[in-house]
Amino acid sequence: MKMDSKTLREYGHTIVDWIADYMDHIEEYPVLAQVQPGEIKDQLPLTPPEESEDMGAIFDDFKQILLPGMTHWQHPSFFAYFPANTSEPSILAEFLTAALGAQCMVWQTSPAATELEEVVMSWLRQMLGLPEGFSGVIQDTASTSTLCALLCARERATSFAINQHGFQAGKNQKLIVYTSEEAHSSVEKGVKIAGFGKDQLRLIPTGTDFAMIPAALEKAIDTDRKHGNAPCCVVATVGTTSSTAMDPLRPIGEICNHDRLWLHVDAAMAGTAAILPEMRHILDGIESADSFVFNPHKWMFTNFDCSAYFCKDPKVLTSTFEILPEYLKTGVERGVKNFRDWGIPLGRRFRALKLWFVIRYFGVKGLQEKVRAHIQLARECESWIRKDPRFEVMAPVTINLVCFRYHPSHRTFTEEELEQINKELMNELNRSGKMFVTHTKLKGKFALRLCIGQTNTTQDHIQEAWQRLQASVADL
Repeated sequence: MKMDSKTLREYGHTIVDWIADYMDHIEEYPVLAQVQPGEIKDQLPLTPPEESEDMGAIFDDFKQILLPGMTHWQHPSFFAYFPANTSEPSILAEFLTAALGAQCMVWQTSPAATELEEVVMSWLRQMLGLPEGFSGVIQDTASTSTLCALLCARERATSFAINQHGFQAGKNQKLIVYTSEEAHSSVEKGVKIAGFGKDQLRLIPTGTDFAMIPAALEKAIDTDRKHGNAPCCVVATVGTTSSTAMDPLRPIGEICNHDRLWLHVDAAMAGTAAILPEMRHILDGIESADSFVFNPHKWMFTNFDCSAYFCKDPKVLTSTFEILPEYLKTGVERGVKNFRDWGIPLGRRFRALKLWFVIRYFGVKGLQEKVRAHIQLARECESWIRKDPRFEVMAPVTINLVCFRYHPSHRTFTEEELEQINKELMNELNRSGKMFVTHTKLKGKFALRLCIGQTNTTQDHIQEAWQRLQASVADL
C-alpha cells in the first residue's frame, strides 16, 4: 500500500514538529528509562497486523508505549558510558539520507556520496592534524574499524597468504596481538573474529595513570619472539573506555617501527578533542600509526553511526578486502574510489551527508567551542570533588571524563564495602531520572564515571548533578 504525498506531508510535518518539541523539552523526561523488563513487550501484540493501520495510531503507540521505555541519550544530564550525541543539522541530514535510500557501495551507485566522503574525510584529517598521507573512509563503528585494522595487520604480516589459503598457510608461527589491559573489549572480539585466537592476545600492564607501559610492551614482544611466535599488531588507545587514559603513542610507535608491527590507534571518543590546538598533544606520535579511528558519532554532534577510519597505506586495506564478481563490474573502476573495498560490508549508507551538514553548520570554530566547554566543565567537576573530603578522584582527568567514588577520608572501609556503598549511590542517582551515570573498575576498585559530552550540556547541568550527588551522599 503506497502512502500518498498528502499523508506523507501531513505526518512528516507532525513528526518534525514532535522532534522539535522533544529537543526543546527533553529535560522533562527521565534520563534513564524507568520501566521494568518486559513492560514494553507486554503492551505489544504477539502477531503482526493483517491489515494496514492508520499512521496516527502508529505514531500514538510510539509516544504512549515505546517512548516511556527509551533512555534519553540526548538529555544534557546523560553522563553515562560515552556520549552518542547528535544535533539538529545531523538529524535533518538523516531525513535526506533516508529519503534518497542510496546504497553507496561503489562510485557508480552514487558518485556524490563517494566524492563527498572523500572530501569530508580530508576535512577531518586536517581538523585533527593527521599526517597528509593518511586516507580516510567512514565505517559504522570503531569496533568494525579495529577489526579492519587487525585483518590488514594479519594479511600484511603473511603477504596476504591467509586471505588466499587460510591460516594453515602460515609459517607455523602464532600471530600475536598486543593491547593495553584497559583497551576496549572490541579488541578481544576482533582478535577472535579475525582468527588470531584469544590466546594470542597479550594484555600489556598499565601504570598508575592507566596507560600502557611501553617497556612492558617491548618485553612482551621480545618474549614472544624467543618462544617462536610472530608479533603482528599493537592496538594503542587514546582515551580508554574506563578512564580516558592516553597510551603514549610516540614510544609505542618507535617499538612498532623497530619490530615491523602494525600500529592501530583507537581514539573512538577522545579523538574529537584533537580538533583543539591545545589538545593536539594526545596524538603526539600518530605519524607512526598504520591506522587510526575516532567516532564523530560520539562527541562531534553527528548521530550514530559514523566512524572515521584512516590508514597510511590504502593499498593494504583494499588488497585485504577487494573482491570483484562480474555483477559488480561497472567499467568505472579506474580513477575513482569504490569504498566497498575499504571495509567489511558491501552495502554502505550515505553517512558522509550528515557529517557534511554538521561541519558546515557549526564550522570548525563552533565545534571547538563546544568540545572546549565540555573539557572545562570536567575540570570544574574534578575540582569540586577533590575539595570534598567525602570523595576521591580515581583517575587523571585527561579530557571530559571524571572517575570518582564516595570514600570519606575520616572513615575506614573495606574495598567490598566501598563497592556496595557506591553501587547504592549510583542506583539512587539513576532511579531519580534526573541524571544517569555508570561505573567501571580501575585496578580492581569500583569507580563511578561522569562523562560530560552531550551536545547541550552546560555548567548548570553539572552543578545540578554535583548538588544531587552531595544530597544522595547525605542520605547514605
